[in-house]
Amino acid sequence: MGIFNDKIVWITGGGSGIGRALALEFAAQGAHVAVSGRRSDKLSAVVSEIEASGKKGLAVPCDVTDDRAVDDAVTRIVKEFGRLDVVVANAGMGVSGPFEKLTDAEWRLQFGVNLFGAVSTARHALPHLRRSSGRLALVASVMGHISIAGSSAYCASKYALRAIGLALSQELHGTGVSCSLLHPGFVQSEIAQVDNRGRFHPDRTDKRPAKLMWPADKAAKVMVKAIARRKREYQFTLHGRVAAWFGRHLPGLVHFVLTRFAPKNRRPGSG
Repeated sequence: MGIFNDKIVWITGGGSGIGRALALEFAAQGAHVAVSGRRSDKLSAVVSEIEASGKKGLAVPCDVTDDRAVDDAVTRIVKEFGRLDVVVANAGMGVSGPFEKLTDAEWRLQFGVNLFGAVSTARHALPHLRRSSGRLALVASVMGHISIAGSSAYCASKYALRAIGLALSQELHGTGVSCSLLHPGFVQSEIAQVDNRGRFHPDRTDKRPAKLMWPADKAAKVMVKAIARRKREYQFTLHGRVAAWFGRHLPGLVHFVLTRFAPKNRRPGSG
């Protein structure tokens, strides 16, 4: 028996990268898993993998920037499985580039996916999580603790998501529902293959440091454990924890180092 035996889990952004790895890890821990995303073929492939492990899977195509679609997704999952025990707001993308070159549309897309998509997911799921004394997890980022030139939009969305998660943890205290903020460092995902308009480019090179990159399945294992333990905040990898600490406690030193030694306009740094 796994730590989530027969629990019902819903993961947004569940078709690839961290989302797919989370779906498979939850299934390995005994859960039945619904996955959402924009690409139906990817979701179907993940569901096949879940079902091959002996658990139930459900593909629920959904664009998290569409609040009605999110509401409909929750309704469908609860109708299919009868309840919700764990919800992971994982859908995300990264807008990059110098601040003065980013358009209003790019800023709105960044916040629409990373922030308002997570807000919509949480808002529609919480009534059901209250009934099950369940768990809500928001996949934020180490970049919600430290900002890097060329990633202002991405960092801002993750800083804001962290603020919401911390406030929500206080509001949910005593209700039986937990809210976990998960802050990955560099993790293998498709974030580098998605452009500022949300379009996927399979041939785009991931310029993040390969030596620091965690495989998605390794990340999923520690994330699932953190959710099980109802951690309020959890940072990983090692470099992610170090970066988050310096970002919170020594921002002046971070500024000094990054303005003198770091490459400019680096793409967002986590899954």
